[in-house]
Amino acid sequence: MSQGDGNAAEEIIATRRWLERAVIGLNLCPFAKAVYVKQQVRFVLSDAELPEDLLEELAEELLRLRDTPADQIDTTLLVHPRVLTDFLDYNDFLDRVDALIEALDLEGELQVASFHPDYRFADSEADDPGNCTNRAPYPTLHLLREASLDKAVAAYPDADVIVERNLETMAKLGLDGFRKLLVE
Repeated sequence: MSQGDGNAAEEIIATRRWLERAVIGLNLCPFAKAVYVKQQVRFVLSDAELPEDLLEELAEELLRLRDTPADQIDTTLLVHPRVLTDFLDYNDFLDRVDALIEALDLEGELQVASFHPDYRFADSEADDPGNCTNRAPYPTLHLLREASLDKAVAAYPDADVIVERNLETMAKLGLDGFRKLLVE
């Protein structure tokens, strides 16, 4: 496992590009820019090839986030390109993520959001542009502090409209537009 500060691995470069151009650039998450410009986002490239190994790395990163002040690391992106590349396997793995958070007694403190290149919301077609709101170049687990999220939501007027606005943005951009956005 390697930490991404200064890491030139293609997976980290592509993930930074996605964060800058899609998440921040399209304002999919209005809270992302502040922590990114303050360099409080930790990028970690996992070398795990088995779900069990990824779960172990996730536990380490959850505990690191818990034990590190938010002004140093506010959020972590755990990029895992060699495991759970099939979206259905990845989606099933999320139950294990929830169980890990509970086992580490981190409920109410940390949570994990999910991103995958083939992300598909329930009851949506594979080519629905709305799925792109959760599509990243590589399978990625996003570790978040609930206190930071609560603070950001409280400061953002009409946080409930974010999802609706994102779906409209993706519908206008389309799948091809989203793909072009992420090209070097």
